[in-house]
Amino acid sequence: MFCYAFEQWKLKLHFGRCLVFLSFYLSMLKGKGAPSFRTRLLEMLIEEGENDKDITKGKNSNLNKDIVVQFFGMAYVGVVEWWILNGMPYPTQVMAEQVGVLLERNL
Repeated sequence: MFCYAFEQWKLKLHFGRCLVFLSFYLSMLKGKGAPSFRTRLLEMLIEEGENDKDITKGKNSNLNKDIVVQFFGMAYVGVVEWWILNGMPYPTQVMAEQVGVLLERNL
């Protein structure tokens, strides 16, 4: 998923997954294992998106792929964490749309 492809259905799926497994995500993000959970979540997102889009083309052609992947991956994980820990103040649809727009603008 790491959203190299900004298809709304993928973003909706991921935000929806957070909603379905909310108690799990909350316990993992609030517990002592939070850093490990964040790392694993980032790894999963990167693996899922590995073949979605070549992020080293266009405006990012002069950037190192590893740096771009880490930057956007951490941004995505951070937004998901913020959203969950703050009581999901926006519906999954809004999150998917706005995160998708931000990613598209910057990749």
